[in-house]
Amino acid sequence: MEIPIFTVDSFTNLPFKGNPAAVCLIENELRDDLYQSIAAEMNLSDTAFITRRNSVDFSSGARFGLRWFTPTCEMPLCGHATLASAAVLFYMKKNVNPVLVFETMRGELYVRQHEESLIMDFPLNKPNPQDQHEFKDLLKAIVEDLPIQDVCYNPTTRNLMIRLADTCNRSELTSLKPEAKSLLKNEYTGKINGVIVTMKGDSTAQPGYDFYSRYFSPWLGVLEDPVCGSAHTVLAGYWSEKLNKKKMLAYQCSSRGGELGLEIRDDGRLNIIGQAQIILQGTLKI
Repeated sequence: MEIPIFTVDSFTNLPFKGNPAAVCLIENELRDDLYQSIAAEMNLSDTAFITRRNSVDFSSGARFGLRWFTPTCEMPLCGHATLASAAVLFYMKKNVNPVLVFETMRGELYVRQHEESLIMDFPLNKPNPQDQHEFKDLLKAIVEDLPIQDVCYNPTTRNLMIRLADTCNRSELTSLKPEAKSLLKNEYTGKINGVIVTMKGDSTAQPGYDFYSRYFSPWLGVLEDPVCGSAHTVLAGYWSEKLNKKKMLAYQCSSRGGELGLEIRDDGRLNIIGQAQIILQGTLKI
């Protein structure tokens, strides 16, 4: 069996930046253990598998199945690997449709082209305020002694969000170095899949980002996931209310960086906007 595979850097216009994902084009469904083995072999934060469903082919079809796997488990929702999947279909397969529909565990996701970017239609998952003391050991393991303004949680994504106090600066966020062992030790209940650390952006800087963030998810086999789109569905729900804005520009302070736009829509959903660079094309031989 031969499977076309691509490596795509999402949420960036430069190679080797943003969030890398592998994308596989699947003619017929595989066994779940084979999906997982391929993702483990790729060893990226996510590997996406696109299946044709009832589409004639990957160039003319508009509706596809989409699943995402980390090196250790299947994910119910992934933003950057969805962006990567659409990039492969639009840019490599020259898909002729204005909008692509992906059938996923979290329902239908729509992606369209706009100039040099791709726009993803995602659910908006607003977080709920939490008592810091409930997570005090985990918070200490992640941000050490940095002051915390808010802690929120979303049960749908199982993401915990930590907002650093406005007295913190970007370099303090960038310099955080939590250890996977410590995070796993302080959260083993299964309640949390990932932790977002965020802070308000610097309005005097150019470009003027509305907020910065990093995302840690050792519970899914990935210590730090650069520019996790599903985490940004939580961040958008939080920052749109705090900043009283429907359109925001975000920057990921991981070592790879990454930039994305967020738009809160009137129907309660979220547009996630970003660019993608395809850097590798090959064939898996199984």
